[in-house]
Amino acid sequence: MTGPVPSSPPVTAPTPAGRPVTFRAATADEREGWDDLTVHVGGGHVYQSRAWATHRAATGWRPSFLVGSDGSGVLALGRRWPVIGGVSAYIPRGPVPAGGAPAMAARLLGATDWLASHGVDVLATDAEIPADTGYGALIAAAAFRPIPEIQPSRHRMSLDLGGQPDEAALRSACSKSTRQRIASAEQEHLEIVRHDTRKIPADGLVSDAPGPPSDALAAFSRLLAATGDRVGFRIGDMGGFIAWWMAAHAAGHVIYLEARAVGGPVGGLILYRHGGRLSTVHSADDPASRRTYPGLMHLLRWRAIQLALREGCAEMDLGGVDVAPDHGEPVPGSPTYGLYEHKRSFGARWISMSGAHERVIRPWRSSAGRVTARVARAVRR
Repeated sequence: MTGPVPSSPPVTAPTPAGRPVTFRAATADEREGWDDLTVHVGGGHVYQSRAWATHRAATGWRPSFLVGSDGSGVLALGRRWPVIGGVSAYIPRGPVPAGGAPAMAARLLGATDWLASHGVDVLATDAEIPADTGYGALIAAAAFRPIPEIQPSRHRMSLDLGGQPDEAALRSACSKSTRQRIASAEQEHLEIVRHDTRKIPADGLVSDAPGPPSDALAAFSRLLAATGDRVGFRIGDMGGFIAWWMAAHAAGHVIYLEARAVGGPVGGLILYRHGGRLSTVHSADDPASRRTYPGLMHLLRWRAIQLALREGCAEMDLGGVDVAPDHGEPVPGSPTYGLYEHKRSFGARWISMSGAHERVIRPWRSSAGRVTARVARAVRR
């Protein structure tokens, strides 16, 4: 974390979970096949991928690729404090869930010990582990405390595809209004274009784009920015988003579904492919198209579900609907209640996650580092 990773013996994690897990720096061969440890495994996440590490390294983060004695992989991103030295680190959407809560806690604590021995002063983590597993209590016993979410959402809406249910049964399980909107959009001559390096056979559900998705993603970014302006949230640096989408698409981690009408693109849906599921990440549409094609987003989500079935996914993750500061399940009158009901109409259910946590390893340097980081940001402005 503080430069080239030195050779050192693994560090044993004291853990309330029982059997400890030790970690070491990954070898060159292990880094080459990194995504097999962290993305393609059950519960994996693209934010634990080589592509994400490379993308974040371009903005000043230093990746550490760690391999545990249990065979797991953990990607940690570190950033040095200005002036005083030392490191703040983050395990994005990791460690990857595998085994029961005790095993997951032991994995986190083992990675924490390795990072602490390599200069990390404070560590954040937001693994996607259901709250009802007891994971939160286990890591609380090891001095991790809840913090505000790092990603936009904590929880997710999930459609179970385990056992590969019949597609007709899944469609029947949608609400009547959703089925009607899907059927209406299917008759409106909308073309759904898939931008995907893998191109799993789709039985004519989508058209496959012939080349790189740069123009399509640029058009989608404009739709997404307009959506943000309309509903009152700021998207951020679109150039950074597009660079990441392109890198993840090249790595096979991103599918972009683009809805096209006669006049051009009218909506889109970005999906992550990881961990035995497809996950909705961003969606946007042209406000005018909602009047012409009221079932547009319903059709895009339904096509995503159909593709997930054809890929043999165990889950269709429809993404989060919770917002800061409380991240509670939406109720009537909540800003995202409409989106919540929209996703529920496909048969998705709310899954509460354990959320983001932090462990302060060296309090004095962590506190001083936060101050110097704030000052450095203010100077740059």
